[in-house]
Amino acid sequence: MLSQLGEKVTKKDEQLPAENAAAAFDGQLLFNRELAWLEFNRQVLEEAFREGVPVLERLKFLSIFSTNLDEFFMIRVSGLKEQIDEGISELSPDGMTAEDQLAELRKRLRPMLKRQVAQLQQVVLPELKKAGITIEPYKGLNAKDRKKLDKYFRDNLFPILTPQSVDSSHPFPYISNLSLNIGLFIEPDRSFTQKSLKHLYRQKRFTRIKLPSTSSRLIPIDEKKGRYVLIEEVIAANVHEIFPNMKTSESYLFRVTRDADIELREDEAGDLLRTLERELQRRRDRFPVRLEVSSTMPDKMLRVLTSGIGLSDGDIDRIDGLLDIPDLMQLYGLHRPQLKDKPFPNRHPLSLHGKKSVFEVIKRHDVLLHHPYNSFSVVSDFIAEAAEDPDVQAIKICLYRTGKDSPIVDSLMRASRLGKQVTALVELKARFDEENNIEWARRLENEGVHVVYGISSLKTHSKVLMVIRREKDKLVRYVHLATGNYNPATSKIYTDVGLLTSDDEIGADATNLFNLLTGYSQQMKYHRLLVAPLNMRDKIVEMIRREARNKAAGKPARIIAKFNSLTDVAIVKELYAASKAGVEIDLIVRGICVLRPGIKGLSENIRVRSIIGRLLEHSRVFYFANGGDEAGEEVYIGSADWMMRNLDRRIEVIVPILDAEIRRYLKETFLNAYLKDDVNARILRPDGGYRKVPASSTHPFDSQMYFVGRDVAD
Repeated sequence: MLSQLGEKVTKKDEQLPAENAAAAFDGQLLFNRELAWLEFNRQVLEEAFREGVPVLERLKFLSIFSTNLDEFFMIRVSGLKEQIDEGISELSPDGMTAEDQLAELRKRLRPMLKRQVAQLQQVVLPELKKAGITIEPYKGLNAKDRKKLDKYFRDNLFPILTPQSVDSSHPFPYISNLSLNIGLFIEPDRSFTQKSLKHLYRQKRFTRIKLPSTSSRLIPIDEKKGRYVLIEEVIAANVHEIFPNMKTSESYLFRVTRDADIELREDEAGDLLRTLERELQRRRDRFPVRLEVSSTMPDKMLRVLTSGIGLSDGDIDRIDGLLDIPDLMQLYGLHRPQLKDKPFPNRHPLSLHGKKSVFEVIKRHDVLLHHPYNSFSVVSDFIAEAAEDPDVQAIKICLYRTGKDSPIVDSLMRASRLGKQVTALVELKARFDEENNIEWARRLENEGVHVVYGISSLKTHSKVLMVIRREKDKLVRYVHLATGNYNPATSKIYTDVGLLTSDDEIGADATNLFNLLTGYSQQMKYHRLLVAPLNMRDKIVEMIRREARNKAAGKPARIIAKFNSLTDVAIVKELYAASKAGVEIDLIVRGICVLRPGIKGLSENIRVRSIIGRLLEHSRVFYFANGGDEAGEEVYIGSADWMMRNLDRRIEVIVPILDAEIRRYLKETFLNAYLKDDVNARILRPDGGYRKVPASSTHPFDSQMYFVGRDVAD
């Protein structure tokens, strides 16, 4: 769950080439992309401090902060280090060297880490203790409890632990990515007199013990009473069992983060599946980028680690508290509803209530879905119905992240077994879901599904499903287009919107899109859909420029856009130009934003806010006034952010909302709710920091709670 809650990052530069960016802008007109991401993660951390948040939700946000950082180091920081190692001297679009960026990241990050640990130690753990959940130090336990845990060590841990000592014949061991390890020194016990072994114990040696990934970090002392102890303390207390007749030092924890990016060259990817499998094997051997250690670790041990791993002092984070906080999310799985947010009631849209067939509803009018307020079962049930319907001829779908035990995949296999033509584009390159998607692809293929792995040079990020059904004497296409993945698990914690439609032109466009993905068709023209990298960038630029022209002509002009990230320099330039023309622009950007708002004469008409709350804001909705006539107003939803990777290096789809009622709802209710939010919202300042929107003392407005129980028709 935690890995799905973070702001996804990529190594490749999200901007135009540096020389082009420099020609377009003074670097001071842009925020640094990496620092902007860190400010986003600062907001995630702040959620753990928000008053009224239940304690296990606070723990969740502390964990998400750490998980986000892991991915940031594995992808973005490793990219900066590669630039330095390869002697790449190009500046970022805002004018910083890779060395400057790393130094500033470290400067900003370390105070955040201190705040995170302090909140865990001083607030979260004490609140859990009040609620009857304790993580107790081994040394403070009574003899009976220690005896029980010592037996647990002998029965469940001792056989699987593998100590690795370092000397002239035993090189420093490989430390796997994100593994948690114990470091200690061992030396001869002078009282040990076994002559045959004495020659092995002449010196002090550094030894590493990897904590087993198959065991939980928290070992129950008494699970019914909510009493736990950390696995590393149990191992440390019994280390004499591992090293009999030896002296052992204190034990200290450490953790290494490594580069984890996978970049496939098109000329090497003749068989994408096998190439990716090879690259996944190589991922474990990538270079280290970060070392986290217990703050009490002695300098001598630290020197051994940095030398053996290959890192410098600037790569070390000394943690004065618990390492690897996400391991404590084991506690989130406890059935303690009073310590968590109340779950949202899932409901179907009113238009689907009591209807036997989704097809009959979509045939009459489009349907908007808003998750998690609308149950994702609407989508999975639609696919299940299509699988069983004898009139359905074919099903085509893009699968980016599907999660485990997906009912959607089961329905696709069922449809194939019933003789329908089923095509699934499985994006193998979905970062950190590669192995999962490889498994799904093979299962689908074994059931006769036509599995396509997409285009090797372009990641397929679009969220599109098409069902082709024979009705009387013709084929009718039913299409689902969305902002989120076909993943029932994340649909409960991500906010996303989706459209169900049987519009002929959208259906024709979806057909052409799948032909592009499966057969490399050269179709460049689409009736309704905006498809990256074909026509999306040009259309977005044209719509922004149109608003500026309308403003100059005295017509109403307005842009409201909600998405995850804004890093594309060319789009930023267009927004600045529109602002200078007088266009009012509101951007609701959850994560990274390199645009600098509120600068007089440049961006004084641009306001940027971020919504960070109990749900991950993932929906992408775009509004353009287009002269102010309601019939002419344009609203789009889709999969793309305003980033170079989305517009130029991915297959993305944005669909216009044709239904006037849905269009009005998205503008006047949906987007307006986020602009009114004074509970979860933060405003991006011209200096790059965020300020919390002050909540109304009488009627605070929480956009995420506002949508509970609300329908498009409300």
